[in-house]
Amino acid sequence: MIRSVDHIAAMALYALADLGPEGSVSMAQNESAFPPSPAAIAAGQAALAHSALYPDPDWTDLRAAISQVHGMPVERILCGAGSMEIIGALIAAYAGPGDEVLGCQYGYAYVATACQLSGARYVTAPEPELTVSPGDVLARLTPATRVVFICQPGNPTGTVISNADLIGLRGDLPDDVLLVIDQAYGEFADPHDNPRGLFDLVEQGNTVVTRSFSKAYALAGARVGWACAPDKVAGEIRKILNPNNVSIVSQEMARAAMLDQDYLARLVAETATLRDGFADQCRALGLEVPESRTNFVLMRFASMDDARRAEEALRENGLIMRGMGGYALHDCLRATVCDKPVMDRAAEILKGVLT
Repeated sequence: MIRSVDHIAAMALYALADLGPEGSVSMAQNESAFPPSPAAIAAGQAALAHSALYPDPDWTDLRAAISQVHGMPVERILCGAGSMEIIGALIAAYAGPGDEVLGCQYGYAYVATACQLSGARYVTAPEPELTVSPGDVLARLTPATRVVFICQPGNPTGTVISNADLIGLRGDLPDDVLLVIDQAYGEFADPHDNPRGLFDLVEQGNTVVTRSFSKAYALAGARVGWACAPDKVAGEIRKILNPNNVSIVSQEMARAAMLDQDYLARLVAETATLRDGFADQCRALGLEVPESRTNFVLMRFASMDDARRAEEALRENGLIMRGMGGYALHDCLRATVCDKPVMDRAAEILKGVLT
């Protein structure tokens, strides 16, 4: 009988959102409420004519655009098929059997999968009040810790700590521990905290910052992520990344989107307005909603039963939110920000359930 190797056979499939029956509105995947920049769409359409060719393996034009906007050396920029590919490569390059990767209680679930693939052990630090605690992270360090992985902002919580706290955490970590700061939702937090400090950490040689075009740039379907990494780390990661990993069309769409910062600013501001308005409606219904710096809202109900009833009522009305049982937050639902009619409809359904 043909069988896979033991550590793959022991794995479960990565858990994706249940999107419900055809015709349902997904509020479960943290996709953008808005379309991509018109400049990105035009660039992608033009790039289709070159689809007979392999894509640029060095992402030359895309990296130049990221460098221009964020003011960092091109050599430190890596691009991947979503930030997920880069994160998987980081874990594979720096943690193996006998090593530990330290994350947080409500951190990005894919990190655990990447650890299973590399044979490393994934451990987590508590997140009091649904927020990363640098002190708890430091308390969980062991001699086996090779990588510390922090989501800033967090998913599924939406919460942040200050960039100053993250810089302080880096100063307290051993120099030979790699700090990975996952900023898939970073553009939603940037207006509230200077991102420059986190990118400057990379100069120390032991920190990587990852970002994505899937969320704020509305390019989830294009599958493009990027990282700012020290030169030596970047060299190791490139050994693992698939060559020609980002298609010609995706590179061009991401480049044009990056250069259209005016559109990004409007999209982030409009998303924040919808998010905060919905959060206030939920709080008025008695739900606990932590302040979010993302394009989603986490809602904590009075009980697991209330959360289940709300999820069922929403589903019956064609709205699919994400249950948080996978994070042991059985009394919570996560709602992606959609357009205003959808958010108002969701608020009305929740009101009917809770009152």
